[in-house]
Amino acid sequence: MTPLPDAASLVKELKEVRLNGLVRLRGRALPALEAAAGAVSTGAAAATPVAGIEALLRLAVSRLDAGTLRTAAEYTLGLAQGTRDWPPADRRARAARVYGVGVEWFRRNQEVMVLEQVAEHVLRLVAEPEPEPVPAGAGSGTHRTVRVTAGGRPVELALHVHPVDLLRGVDVVVSPSNVYFALPESYKSSVAASLRRAAARRGVTGDVLADPLREELRAWAARRGVAGRAVLPGTVAATGPGVLAERGVRRIYHAAVAVPRAGTNDYDVLPADVTRAASRVFALLAEECGRFDPPLRSVCFPLLGSGRGGLPRETALAAVWAAVEAELAGGTSWEVHFVVRTPEAAALVERIPAGIRPARNRRAAG
Repeated sequence: MTPLPDAASLVKELKEVRLNGLVRLRGRALPALEAAAGAVSTGAAAATPVAGIEALLRLAVSRLDAGTLRTAAEYTLGLAQGTRDWPPADRRARAARVYGVGVEWFRRNQEVMVLEQVAEHVLRLVAEPEPEPVPAGAGSGTHRTVRVTAGGRPVELALHVHPVDLLRGVDVVVSPSNVYFALPESYKSSVAASLRRAAARRGVTGDVLADPLREELRAWAARRGVAGRAVLPGTVAATGPGVLAERGVRRIYHAAVAVPRAGTNDYDVLPADVTRAASRVFALLAEECGRFDPPLRSVCFPLLGSGRGGLPRETALAAVWAAVEAELAGGTSWEVHFVVRTPEAAALVERIPAGIRPARNRRAAG
């Protein structure tokens, strides 16, 4: 019988996983993790040793407290969507940002704690007679993976089923806007309002001390001589994330897709403008990615144009997907996310592999 591992051995081997990443584990001696994977029913332990270790780590990390600890563990070990092949320095830097500390401080403090917590949960799983299986790479609950084909090659999309302001660890979040880049009041329920509210800096009594998205958008318009004037539909303006930086968000891309309808409170949105804006998002991402350390890699789209003025969700998704598919088919390696609020909208995204049938446009509005 293979002896069961101890905590010190697990932590030592977890450091090896952190250093090499999941893609470079084959052939490495990790006896403690292999023994633990063999003792735990993960649903993948019978495949290869590496598959068993990955499934074990995903299960252990899923048991960590949701929030900074779990998120930092996912980045540290390369379990977060799209990070399995990241260099160890990039993963460490991203995990450090989760805690809002410098890389060296994180290495000497939080990283040790994170690995020790993962090891503790591995030992707990070993002690459990029938742990619940979690397939490697599978999403559940509010986070799912959608496997699609673009340009003849398989790619994965990350799907989030929750309010946009709960996103964590995504470099760029796309926010729908009107062509005047006038943000809605922060008490409203739209994607743009939610992001404005989440990005604001508040005092201890909840009063707003700074409204960075509005301030930066005004500055963007002033620099380009379009303050108070409409831009062309499909234009994208980039701002910082405000307080959302504490959750790992680094940029907000405001996509101008909604054109105010004269004499009403309504907007018109054309699917072609949504596709144009989504394409511009990728062009801007390519321009900006190298200015950041580590470079920008991930981008998250809501269903642009499906808000209160009403592109049907199928039409909005088809318009965004047209740009996403074209970008990924060109061989780029961006990590693409979608965020929706309802199971019905999530089901639409999950049907992308089978093909999207745009609904007839009843009324296009933002």
